[in-house]
Amino acid sequence: MPAQPEKLAMSSQDIAADNRKELLRLFPQARTEGGKIDFDRLKLALAETVDLGKERYGMNWPGKADCFRTIQAPSVGTLRPCPEQSVNFDSTQNLIIEGDNLEVLKLLQKSYLGTIKMIYIDPPYNTGNDFIYPDNFSESLETYLEYTGQADAEGKKFGTNTEADGRFHSKWLNMMYPRLYLARNLLRDDGFFVASIDDSEFCNVRAVLNEVFGEDNLAAVLVFDRNRKNDAKLFSVGHEYMVVYARNKALLTERNVRLRASKEGVDEVREEFERLRTAHNNGWELVGKGLREYYATFTEDDPRLPLARFTKVDERGPFRTDGDSSWPGGGGPRYDVPHDVTKKPCKIPPGGWRWPTFERMKEEIDKGNIVFGPDESTIPSVRRNLFDKDDQVMRSVIFSYAQKATQEFAKIFGGLKVFDNPKSYTDMERIIKYLTEPGDLVLDCFAGAGTTAHGVLLANRVDDGLRRFICVQLPEQILADNEAGRNALQIGCKTVADICEERVRRVIRQFDEEDAGKLALESRTREDRGFRVFKLAESNLTLWDAEASKDASGLEQQLELHVDHIRQGRTAADILYELLLKSGFPLTTPVETKALAGKTVYFVAGGALVICLERALTLDVIRGIADAKPEQVVCLDEGFAGNDQLKANAVQTFRTKGITSFKTV
Repeated sequence: MPAQPEKLAMSSQDIAADNRKELLRLFPQARTEGGKIDFDRLKLALAETVDLGKERYGMNWPGKADCFRTIQAPSVGTLRPCPEQSVNFDSTQNLIIEGDNLEVLKLLQKSYLGTIKMIYIDPPYNTGNDFIYPDNFSESLETYLEYTGQADAEGKKFGTNTEADGRFHSKWLNMMYPRLYLARNLLRDDGFFVASIDDSEFCNVRAVLNEVFGEDNLAAVLVFDRNRKNDAKLFSVGHEYMVVYARNKALLTERNVRLRASKEGVDEVREEFERLRTAHNNGWELVGKGLREYYATFTEDDPRLPLARFTKVDERGPFRTDGDSSWPGGGGPRYDVPHDVTKKPCKIPPGGWRWPTFERMKEEIDKGNIVFGPDESTIPSVRRNLFDKDDQVMRSVIFSYAQKATQEFAKIFGGLKVFDNPKSYTDMERIIKYLTEPGDLVLDCFAGAGTTAHGVLLANRVDDGLRRFICVQLPEQILADNEAGRNALQIGCKTVADICEERVRRVIRQFDEEDAGKLALESRTREDRGFRVFKLAESNLTLWDAEASKDASGLEQQLELHVDHIRQGRTAADILYELLLKSGFPLTTPVETKALAGKTVYFVAGGALVICLERALTLDVIRGIADAKPEQVVCLDEGFAGNDQLKANAVQTFRTKGITSFKTV
C-alpha cells in the first residue's frame, strides 16, 4: 500500500493521555504489557509516600467525579476569526474570545500550554441571581451552540443557580473545578493565578485552589475594602478578596514580585550613568550626551529599549518629563494650580488632575516631580525618574471603592451605566504591573466588561510595556430589565461580550486621541492597541460520528459528510485558524499568504508550518511547498480528490526534502 500522510487531530489536547504519558515517563516500571498503568507497581515505586487510609483530609462534593470526565473530554469546537469586530486585526497580539470558557480553555491547551504569566478571574460569586451556568455541563459545546442560536434548542439553557436548589454549592464547584484545572495548565512555571471572590464562596474557592495548585503555593489573600452600602442589621460587609496562588512558589525570586520589572536593565543604565558623571565631573550636558550614545547601542528587540526614553539627566539620574498629569479615564478633580513663574492658574487637563486635592499635588511639586511649561497655557507634566523604585511589597489590604469604580466605568460610555458592579481598572493595572513584566501574557477567562484588558492597556501606557491579553467572555444576553441593561442595548451592546469589546475599543480610541499631536519622542508607537475577536463554534470540518445511526441512511449520510466535510458557510480564514490552533500555534502567529504554482499557500511562523487549503492540488504545488522546507505541512484531504498516486508522491517528495510531518484533514 502506498505511503499515506497522517491525519491531523481535530480535537483539543487529550489531558488524560498527557497525564498518563508523563506518569509512565517518570515511573516506567508501572507500565503494563498493554501500555496501561499498574497501580500496585506504582505504589511499590512510591513506597511509604502513598496514603492508603480510608479517612483522608480533602474536599469532596456531589459531582466531583464528573468534573474529571469533563476535563478529560476533548473539545471538537473551533474559534472563528471576526476581523470586522476587531481593532488592528492583522497586527495586534491581543485576543477577545466569545464563548464558554470551559471549551475555550480546552482549545487553548495545545497552543498556550505554559505560556501565560498571570491569570485573573472574576467568576460568578454564586449569590443566587448572577450565575450563568449550562444545565448539562458535560455537554458544554452542545449547550453553548444551543444557547447562542447556532443549533436547535431542545430545552438546554443557561440560567441562574438559586439557593433553593439542594445542590447550590455543588453546582458552583462543578462549574469552577474543571476551569481552574485547565487554567493552571496554561500558566508559566513562574506564573500567578488571581481570583476575586466574596464571602459566599470564599472558603470553597480556597479549598479548591489548594487542591488544584497545592496549599504551599498560596501567595496571599488580598482584602479589598469596597465600601459598599447595604441594609445589614448586624454588620455592614464592605470587603471582597483576591486570592493569589503561584504556579510554583519555590521558583519565585525577589525580582518576580517587585514593581520595577526591568531592574536588571535599570542597574546596567545606573552603572553607565555613574561612570559618565564621574568622567565628566557632573557636567550634565556631557553626561546626557554620553547616555544617549549608550542608548543608541540598544537593538530594536532589546528589552532595555523602553529605558532609552529617559534622555534627560541631573543629580537624581536619568528622567523624562512626558508623564500624564490627568486623572486616568477622565472625570478627575478640577482645582487651580499656580504656574511656578507667572503664578497664574495653569490649564487643567481635560480629564481633571491626577491627584484628589491641590494639597496632595503640592507634595509632588515640592518633590520636583511636576514640570511646568513656559507659561500657564501649557498643562504641567509629570517627571519620571528611572532610578526611583519601590522596594516595598504590596500590602494585603487595599482601599478600592465600588462607587468610584462604577463612576469611572460610566465615563467610558459617556456617563451611561451599562454594567453593574464593574471592578476598578486602576486596581487591575496595579496588580498586573506588580505580578507581570513588559511582554508577558495575561489571561482572563471570566472577562465580564473587559476590566483586565483595560488594565493591561493602561499598564503598558504607563511603563511602555508590551503585555498582551486574552479575554474570554460568554455572550450572555443583556435584558432590558434594569437601567444598565436598557443603556447597553441603547448603544448596540446585545451581550456582555459586546460590552467588553466596545469598552476596549473606546479605551484605545481615548488613548489614541490623547496621544495625537505629541512629539515623536513622546509617542508610544510600541504599544499594542488592538485586539482580535474570535467566536466559539463547532468545527469547520464535519467529523465521523461513531454514535450515528448504523442503518443504510445513517451510513450514507456519514459517507457524504466524509467526502465533503467542510461545513457550509465556512471561509478559508475559518479553516486556517482552526488548523493553526490544533497544530499548536497561537492565534496571533504571523501568517504570510503566497502563490505557488497558481495555488494559495499559507506560510505560518516564517514557514515553520505550511497550510494549503486548495481543493485541487497538483504535483507542482507539492514540489513548491517541499522546496520551502517547512517543518510541518497540512493539506485538505479533499485536495487530492481520490488521487492516491498524487498523495503517495506528495509523501515521498516531502520525505526527500526532510519534511517528516505531513498531515491531511
